[in-house]
Amino acid sequence: MENNYCVIMAGGIGSRFWPLSKSNFPKQFIDILGIGKSLIRLTFERFRAICPIENYYIVTNEAYKSIILEQIPELKEEQILCEPLRRNTAPCIMYANYIIGKKNKNAKIIVAPSDHLILNENEFNRVINYGLDYAANNDVLLTLGIQPTRPDTGYGYIQLGEKSITDINKVKTFTEKPNLDMAKFFLESGEFYWNSGIFIWSLASIDKAFQDFLPDVYNLFQKSSEFSCESDFINATYSDSPSISIDYGVMEKADNVYVLRADFGWSDLGTWGSLYENKDKDKHTNAVIGDNVFLYDTKNSIVRSNANKIIVVQGLEDYIVVDSEQSLLICKKTDEQKIKIFVNDIKQKLGDTYV
Repeated sequence: MENNYCVIMAGGIGSRFWPLSKSNFPKQFIDILGIGKSLIRLTFERFRAICPIENYYIVTNEAYKSIILEQIPELKEEQILCEPLRRNTAPCIMYANYIIGKKNKNAKIIVAPSDHLILNENEFNRVINYGLDYAANNDVLLTLGIQPTRPDTGYGYIQLGEKSITDINKVKTFTEKPNLDMAKFFLESGEFYWNSGIFIWSLASIDKAFQDFLPDVYNLFQKSSEFSCESDFINATYSDSPSISIDYGVMEKADNVYVLRADFGWSDLGTWGSLYENKDKDKHTNAVIGDNVFLYDTKNSIVRSNANKIIVVQGLEDYIVVDSEQSLLICKKTDEQKIKIFVNDIKQKLGDTYV
């Protein structure tokens, strides 16, 4: 267990969860589920049986450092790795590799987003430990693939190749978010799994992959001796680094990429619609989060209340209603992808105050 490391990526702004998620306090720090814990707190607790506390690293923006230390007081300040610029997931992961490599060359690493929902924690732990054992004994890059339950157009998909061992297959193809017809085909074929964005590998394997496929990024992180100050080194490294995802930069190019098939009640909670799918519903299939909500002639909707207000909704079907202290959103569920457009419009006209 002392070689197990957990890297949590927590730099996103979660604009599709507006108005609850804002750039100064995004969704990973919010009690989205209404259970008294933020998503990042739940993510931290999820890995406690797998990684020692001292082996956690959270990669985020400097603006969120104090929030993380408040919500996860078990962590030390040096375990919060602050990115000076947003450069997508590949530099984020290489930053963590650089820090972990100074501490333990035998590290086995789990990389996970900070804002996922896992319903079956025991099965999740079993799958992660199984993957860690496999990665410790094989030169592989593992990604977790989730058994799809519906033709979802909001997720990327992984096509299964030849089987390696139980529940592990070589990856044949990666596909970005498909249209509905393609998603239906993927579901019916049985060959495709949702791409969870959760990775497992050894430090040696991921470092070698960076050297082979993203040498520019890898080499930037080998120049620390040229700087007297660590923060100056990281600032310079990020300034020179390209913005590129780990999927595009490494996973789609390497030939040792495998998928660990899993089914533990997963959602990336990327939208209000995905939250609706995972919440308990009333007899009219409404999902209500919060108190003092009164619904009349309303069906198939999700309503998130503000603690200081009473909400009365009448005559809506398939809607998202979210009330925050500053803003109110009323939007068709089928149009939830437009929330990003709403946020951009508000930002252009009113500045950052409300977004």
